Amino acid sequence: MQTTKRAAALAVPLALTILTGCGMTDDKSEGVPSAGTSTTRDASDAMKKTSSGIYDLIGVKGKASENLPGVTGCSGKDKKTYFRIYHPWSFTPASASDLDEAMARLKRELPRLGWKIVGYGPNNSKNRSITLTADNDKRKASVKIIKMSKSDPPMLSLDLVSGCYKVPDGQEVDLYG
Repeated sequence: MQTTKRAAALAVPLALTILTGCGMTDDKSEGVPSAGTSTTRDASDAMKKTSSGIYDLIGVKGKASENLPGVTGCSGKDKKTYFRIYHPWSFTPASASDLDEAMARLKRELPRLGWKIVGYGPNNSKNRSITLTADNDKRKASVKIIKMSKSDPPMLSLDLVSGCYKVPDGQEVDLYG
């Protein structure tokens, strides 16, 4: 589990750089849409529900990592007032042969739940891993899913990130959401 936490910690800056809300609409600041007003706890709970919905779409037996969402600032905005939620996690199918089915289901089912696939295909890694990137304008969230078929064990790596929230008047960002 310690390795998973370290890997997730390293993946967060990359995910936040890559997932800046490509295609999400509304008031954008540096490519990141406004997600409205929320407390960090409520926004974190919403991200957990979003991740859970994606988990349900996977449709094969396996185990998800137990990473919790985190809170980060919005580039160029007051860090006491504006924040984003990120949630990196992974899914390891019970059988490595189910990895292809899990990725195919996500590609097929995400659009049915309001996700717009904005990227799909091999990435630039040595393994040329299949990567799916999708935005959900309603949820003001993006997800990047990497099929890591050459990992031991084979798994899906999922990085979700929200748009930029503003805390309610009189409150400050709680970095521990």
